[in-house]
Amino acid sequence: FEPGARTAWHTHPLGQSLLVTAGLGWIQRDGGPIEEIRPGDVVWFEPGERHWHGASATVAMTHVAVQERQDGEAVAWLEHVADADYARGPG
Repeated sequence: FEPGARTAWHTHPLGQSLLVTAGLGWIQRDGGPIEEIRPGDVVWFEPGERHWHGASATVAMTHVAVQERQDGEAVAWLEHVADADYARGPG
């Protein structure tokens, strides 16, 4: 993810693991604060947990994402993360 890039809100039917490999990223779970993720961090999203992830506003981030399919589906995409919400950043 380039600086400022992020996914839309989404869910995974069987959950998702992220392993951060470089840079500085942000994640947010529905109803929770934006959190920083850094190289070596492993993040687990529960099945059906609404969330997004991406780079911080100023630093790129790469990760390995692992999720399985259920009935041929690995992800359900939802609405985009609002720029104003993203701009709040961690804290």
